[in-house]
Amino acid sequence: MSGHSFNAHGVWAIYRFEMARALRTLWQSLVTPVITTSLYFVVFGGAIGSRMQTVDGVGYGSFIVPGLIMMSLLTQSISNASIGIYFPKFTGTIYELLSAPVSAMEMVLGYVGAATTKSVILGLIILITAMLFVPLPIAHPFAMLAFLVLTSVTFSLFGFIIGVWAKGFEQLNFVPALLITPLTFLGGAFYSISMLPQPWQTISLFNPVVYLVSGFRWSFFDKGDVSVGISLGVTALFMILCLSVIAWIFKTGYRLKS
Repeated sequence: MSGHSFNAHGVWAIYRFEMARALRTLWQSLVTPVITTSLYFVVFGGAIGSRMQTVDGVGYGSFIVPGLIMMSLLTQSISNASIGIYFPKFTGTIYELLSAPVSAMEMVLGYVGAATTKSVILGLIILITAMLFVPLPIAHPFAMLAFLVLTSVTFSLFGFIIGVWAKGFEQLNFVPALLITPLTFLGGAFYSISMLPQPWQTISLFNPVVYLVSGFRWSFFDKGDVSVGISLGVTALFMILCLSVIAWIFKTGYRLKS
């Protein structure tokens, strides 16, 4: 790839193609998560909120919003990015991509960029939906957006890895369903981990989702389960890890060329 100048056109082509695919499945990619979130509000906010008024001085309905947004963000980022790269593998068009004058980094930029865009838009739509249900102060709007983007990028990268690794559709759904949903539920999306008895409080700290939810919640209410610096650090670390794995995938051609 020596002398390869940045192929903005190639990146844009992949990005545009992926965004167009999202528009075709608009109902699925946007409406379904919003309806699901609204149901969570009705069920969790209504049923539990009536019994548990506040958590750390924040109304329960408002308290669960960052967790709900994170849950949609993680699952959508992973599924968008994994399906994006899995389809060309599945249909065989990946070979055209690999032989095109597009570097590995540009390919990742296109796919991950599109998946991130979709997730951020989705996150903001859920946020606006939530504001119809509950009062929602945003103490640190820039931090909130930064967390939104950082989480979307990180988990789109993670989704990209899963899309390359998956040999079938069931493997694509396997990780979000068996890993992300339980981790989010156990990651303080619907409660503060300070409510948990020991040793569960300590065990929770090994769950990366705790740091995401906590940092994101801090941007709203100025309080989280762990310090915001640690939240950012853990997220950035996971992002670097994903980037390293992707670099290795392209270097070795792991499951791309076979």
